[in-house]
Amino acid sequence: MIVGLIPARLKSTRLREKPLIKIDGIEMIIHVLKRAQLSKKLDKVIVCTDSQKILNVVKKNEGEAILTSNKHINGTERINEVAKKINGKIFVDLQCDEVFLNPKNLDKLINFHLKNYFYDIVVPHSEFNSCNNKNIVKISSNNHGKILYMSRADIPYNYNNNRKILKKHLDFISFKKKALHDYCKYKITHNESVESVELLRAIEKNLELGKIKINSDVFSINTKKDLILAKKIMKKCKIRKKY
Repeated sequence: MIVGLIPARLKSTRLREKPLIKIDGIEMIIHVLKRAQLSKKLDKVIVCTDSQKILNVVKKNEGEAILTSNKHINGTERINEVAKKINGKIFVDLQCDEVFLNPKNLDKLINFHLKNYFYDIVVPHSEFNSCNNKNIVKISSNNHGKILYMSRADIPYNYNNNRKILKKHLDFISFKKKALHDYCKYKITHNESVESVELLRAIEKNLELGKIKINSDVFSINTKKDLILAKKIMKKCKIRKKY
């Protein structure tokens, strides 16, 4: 079984109760849920939340939600609590604010991981020019596609001052069940703490991380400015018409 898990909580610092903010008349969490359900490769999609309000909204929209502990420090721990109870081959971590998630990109990620099952974790990325934006996590990989490091700095460093294309870490990630479980057993590592990049823990603990290029880009909704833009884009979005 291949399962999509959406961690969601209400304690957003920049946008109050962000998963329940409506765009085009639908809550963010429901946009993500409905888009994930359009995937041809996901057998099941579950919202993992510590909020009764979120759980009620999901069930009202005929989705599946499970109430989790409120003691988790991140979304990865939250989905692991649910994944432990499911006999799945691959679990895909989906962020609750990715309202423009393309189900075809989900299928591409899953197909790649199934064909390259030696990877414990697979991270999709898009390409962009250097921008010195600390809010974007960049990926450095070898010629075989193995991820070597992730950083909020522009890596690899452009020593020769040539035009450099960087790899932007996109916010949906494929895990083997054991890798997800192992990740959550480990304590926060030094580089993870310094960079504030969760998956550096997996790299430091020698899990095998691979990357796959996705030709389209999306943005997460973190500010009021992002929300205003998202509302404009959603009105023109073709996938929105499918649910």
